[in-house]
Amino acid sequence: MDAQDGNQQSQQLILGHNVFLLKHPDVPDIEKVRLKDEVLNSVKSNEMAPYYETLVADKVVELDQNVLDAMRAKNEEEIKKLDEKIADAEENLGESEVREAHLAKSLYYIRIGDKEKALEQLKLTETKTVAVGQKMDLVFYTLQIGFFYMDFDLISKSIDKAKNLFEEGGDWERKNRLKVYEGLYCMATRNFKKATDLFLGSISTFTTYELFPYETFIFYSVLTSIISLDRVSLKQKVVDAPEILTVIRKIPNLSEFLNALYDCQYKSFFLAFAGLTEQIKLDRYLHPHFRFYMREVRTVVYSQFLESYKSVTIEAMAKAFGVTVEFIDLELSRFIAAGKLHCKIDKVAGVLETNRPDANNALYQATIKQGDFLLNRIQKLSRVIDL
Repeated sequence: MDAQDGNQQSQQLILGHNVFLLKHPDVPDIEKVRLKDEVLNSVKSNEMAPYYETLVADKVVELDQNVLDAMRAKNEEEIKKLDEKIADAEENLGESEVREAHLAKSLYYIRIGDKEKALEQLKLTETKTVAVGQKMDLVFYTLQIGFFYMDFDLISKSIDKAKNLFEEGGDWERKNRLKVYEGLYCMATRNFKKATDLFLGSISTFTTYELFPYETFIFYSVLTSIISLDRVSLKQKVVDAPEILTVIRKIPNLSEFLNALYDCQYKSFFLAFAGLTEQIKLDRYLHPHFRFYMREVRTVVYSQFLESYKSVTIEAMAKAFGVTVEFIDLELSRFIAAGKLHCKIDKVAGVLETNRPDANNALYQATIKQGDFLLNRIQKLSRVIDL
């Protein structure tokens, strides 16, 4: 996005998150006053006339025509200067200077929030670019635009493009950066399993500070791992990972959340989980999957508890989780009906009886079901052909 110094997050992505919070119904009004000031200050300082118009259209901020006119005038003046530099480079300088002049114009369009012109200018800059590494940098700029606007189609195409470029060559630093970008895309599109693999593969080589701080990266890595990894893998790759241990205690409730699950301290786990829900709900990438994630985490923890028993009283389970019998009864009945838990409730005796599925039998049943579905499709197709 804008050029980053050291370990600094992109100002545009910070702005994108603040705008998300401004629109969020759960953010208090007093906090929204502060956020609105931050958003307007960021927009004005970066002369973001096109993005300001978008915010006004979305009713995030009120229109101030004088501010808009002033920003437009500055945009026109700066673009005129950049065009003059491009013309001068093409007449008097070499190919690398021409490329740098075009890149400067691309970065300015990105800075002011003009998505279409930024993408168009980046494509033009690419035609002036020969080195694979520099082409990759242009793809990273495009990916940051995609995350700023939450344009998943653009992100997906850019990731595919980056992978094709790596087949021509490319250094390990950029390959490792791409893993984090792809991991964030997978997490934001609910592919938590793949996101886990990509995040955990990048923990020791993390350099994508333009996306988020390292603490946020660890936060995402732990959250995705808990619902994607089995108990043994979780211990090896997350619970005992030195890179995670160095920062996990800086993130409120996260250490308790992870360790309570592994140590089977279910009451502590639920308390830590309650502390994390607000953080998950107010996260720009996780918010759309909040309910799904809540269900998946509860499925994991209930399954882990029941795995130790052939039968257990509902009262004992409720006590272990620090909740009422009525709550656990209602919770389990929903998960059992949805096929998430393999047990049955004996309401009269107040007992839960587990019935662990046979893997081979489950595969057989799935094959039969798919076969029936295929036969039905073939029959429907044959009727259409006969007509």
